[in-house]
Amino acid sequence: MMTDKNIILEKRDGIRIITVNHPPANAWDLATVEAFEQAIDEVENDSGARVVIITGAGDTCFSAGFDVKDAANAALISSKARALWTRIDRFSKAVIAALNGYALGGGLELAVSCHFRIMVDAPKARLGLTELNLGIIPGWGGTQRLPRLVGRAKALDMILFSRTLNAREAFEAGLVNQVTTPERLMNDALELAQRLAERPPIAVSCVLKAMAAGEYEGLERGLEVESEGSARVRDSNDRMEGFQAFLEKRKPVFTGR
Repeated sequence: MMTDKNIILEKRDGIRIITVNHPPANAWDLATVEAFEQAIDEVENDSGARVVIITGAGDTCFSAGFDVKDAANAALISSKARALWTRIDRFSKAVIAALNGYALGGGLELAVSCHFRIMVDAPKARLGLTELNLGIIPGWGGTQRLPRLVGRAKALDMILFSRTLNAREAFEAGLVNQVTTPERLMNDALELAQRLAERPPIAVSCVLKAMAAGEYEGLERGLEVESEGSARVRDSNDRMEGFQAFLEKRKPVFTGR
């Protein structure tokens, strides 16, 4: 387990849990961004890691975004965060955001970079890109990724009027995949992570890479990466295990080979 004062990385079998631990609002100053980058490096190079859960410490806040107390490093923080959030969006291992409270600005921009989002239904838990209230705009990918999830009109309404959504509204808008209680959040996130960890790791990676290529490089490149992935899994032990388990009418055990 990697423990930094601002970022905690835990290992649970094939699941890795990254907790942003920067009270009171789990905001992003330079030290927190750099510690997060170190955790992402470690997970990416960890052959035993199949799924990542990102959450915030405490019971009220996932992340409030940029830490205004570190304004002197604003340009560097934004550059690093923008690149890291894109890295998460293109990560070859499934990433779940466990939204334990409100996620605003850069915090929501991180959440929408993840592949799945589970959110608590609590009075103070709200999601929004509220930068325009300060005369600035979402700068860590929000103008591009929020419309992918909720549509252009809804995203414009949220951003231009700094509207926030509660858990039920976020679910109805397609912004989160699941709504849960504060008591159930990590159990539900771990259950989803375990189901994902049981899927064939090579195939999961190939699907994520193909979808990311299509989003970032266009349809033709996405189809090329899909074709490359098809060829890769065709020769894998997991493919043989999947077919054998189907014929034997049992649950497959995928090893990532």
